[in-house]
Amino acid sequence: MHITVMGTGYVGLVVGAGLADFGLMVTCVDINQEKIGLLKEGKVPIFEPGLEEIVRRNVERGRLCFSTDIKQAIRNCLVIFVAVGTDAGPDGIADLSQIWSAADQIAQSMEDYKIVVIKSSVPVGTTAGLEARMQQSLSGRNGHLDFDLISNPEFLREGSAIEDFFHPDRIIVGSRSERAAAIIKDIYRPLYLIETPFMFTTWESAELAKYAANAFLALKVSFVNELANLCDAVGANADVHVVARCLGLDRRIGGKFLHPGPGFGGYCFPKDTRALAQAARKVGEQFQTVEAAIEVNDRQFGRVVDKIEKGLGSLEDKAVAVLGLSFKPNTDDVRESRSLKICEALLAAKCKLRVFDPVAMAQARRVLNDAVTYCSDCYEAVTDCDAAVIATEWNEFRNLDLERVKQSMRGDLLVDAKNIFDPARAKCAGFRYYGTGRR
Repeated sequence: MHITVMGTGYVGLVVGAGLADFGLMVTCVDINQEKIGLLKEGKVPIFEPGLEEIVRRNVERGRLCFSTDIKQAIRNCLVIFVAVGTDAGPDGIADLSQIWSAADQIAQSMEDYKIVVIKSSVPVGTTAGLEARMQQSLSGRNGHLDFDLISNPEFLREGSAIEDFFHPDRIIVGSRSERAAAIIKDIYRPLYLIETPFMFTTWESAELAKYAANAFLALKVSFVNELANLCDAVGANADVHVVARCLGLDRRIGGKFLHPGPGFGGYCFPKDTRALAQAARKVGEQFQTVEAAIEVNDRQFGRVVDKIEKGLGSLEDKAVAVLGLSFKPNTDDVRESRSLKICEALLAAKCKLRVFDPVAMAQARRVLNDAVTYCSDCYEAVTDCDAAVIATEWNEFRNLDLERVKQSMRGDLLVDAKNIFDPARAKCAGFRYYGTGRR
């Protein structure tokens, strides 16, 4: 079976490579010639553990190729996976311009029956809107051309996307066509071997399921962050890690996403929570819990800045090392990164910043430009600094030699926004330690 994947971002590239690894013939297309050029040279333009190996293997075996010839790729396939971006606009409403453009290109290029699978996160009602748009576009052409639409949302975590693709918690297929649903089921047949649950439902339920999942996880993040703030206010005998573990051991709640920090970031959570809140308002409802989670998140990184200022007394002309720039470990994605927001706030307060991240330095430079000093490792970053901030929980940071860090620094303030260190260990190394929700 021949498949085309439109879009070669995180979702499109992982989906394309994964489907090729299932033994299918896959063409990934994009209008970005530079990105396609890199992929043709065997260079994966994003950092995602395990992705480069899967791409290389399937290119070598002739099952995966890359192209900018969208029209030809559409004509050569039966199924088209649409994985283009749906960024949030200034008002929080999802920008569907790339989705509409993809639908127009498909309608203009197709010469026979196609199944169009929407992987992108879209507001409820979008798939129905796409059907009407494509029908209108096709009505002016000679002859009858048939197509079916499938809403098949992705649930890939950056940094764990390969594991999530091959071992998903569930596959959701929103469809109005039994024929199309059966073909999609056949595409995902290898997942039946590991007994992945499949849910066949409507377009609207599938669309909402994606936003609902991300919004609920965002709620958990904001909840535990407010809990951490309360622990900070209560004093030395309250530890958010103890409280969160007690919560997590309750099987009705679970322990995932109950880790305090400077807030959630990345591409999905911020835009999807805003889009869900706006979608509710559009139909006369107010999703108050989601709006509260957004509000908590928007101010949470400021708590970290407040602790730095409290520890230093003043921020002006102080040297601060920020360790970790990506929005989470195992990715170079800095979109909506709380770490960068911390950096921007410190720069606004006239701090001198020295920064380091294992893989996201190039991406961060596009945001911070030359306003900070980029360092080759953690120990260079902390040299002669008044304070050090752990902003992203990279594993290599957990094993830092704190005594060496302390000796390299001018000051003694360690602000651990992700609670990766034992406070007692940090104190023994000579630090004044500020964690999140723990003393």
